[in-house]
Amino acid sequence: MNTSSLEYTTDLHIHTVASGHGTTDPATEVIRQAAARGMTAIGITDHAPAFPGSCKASYFRSLFLAPKIRYGLRVYYGAELNILDAKGKVDLPEDILEKLDYSIISLHNKVITPDPQRDYTDAYIGAMDHPKVLILGHPDDGTFPADYERLLSAAKKKAVFPELNNASLMPDAYRKDCAKNDRIILEICRRISLPIFLSSDSHGGKGVGDFGYGLSLLRETNFPKELILNGSDLNRVHPLELKKKYA
Repeated sequence: MNTSSLEYTTDLHIHTVASGHGTTDPATEVIRQAAARGMTAIGITDHAPAFPGSCKASYFRSLFLAPKIRYGLRVYYGAELNILDAKGKVDLPEDILEKLDYSIISLHNKVITPDPQRDYTDAYIGAMDHPKVLILGHPDDGTFPADYERLLSAAKKKAVFPELNNASLMPDAYRKDCAKNDRIILEICRRISLPIFLSSDSHGGKGVGDFGYGLSLLRETNFPKELILNGSDLNRVHPLELKKKYA
């Protein structure tokens, strides 16, 4: 982990073994490692059921019963929802969504076969409508082209916040044109005063809270700290309070 990342001790995009790939760490181990390295609040956001190999809807249905404080750490329980079609349909039903702390909405090439000639802006925007949607997941992925001006303007109106995804910026990242797209996204966010989240997108405990590549890009672009929501006191203030604040 890049220790400079500990400037921010909140990470709301984290996966466990329930996501079915990339890790063998159960939630308890992820939380333990996060607490050991000084995080104050994290969010467990396993892939929703349409992602191949991920858990079933029943897993998310029971998350509201999980303890909110573990190892002295505030833990939120959400989901990384898969956008399924051009209208923004997602893969968990209303009765489950309403019990989650928050949700991330994302497009994945293992769920939708990407078309480089297609514009996915409306799919993103349609998925933003549910009140539990807080974060726009890795919108920098050029595999799913979008009109960032229109997308981020809609995100501001709906108080949904784009993430700067550390995994997107890793040298071996599979997503397309992320650094270039992130520069565009950050410039628009600066201009329209739309806050962002730093996200590790860690699949297991090892990378929780590591925003190193994202922080380097923020320094390079001189992005204002006041637009980085990880500085919010989310160990005491629920993430959805941010939607109310910026709505």
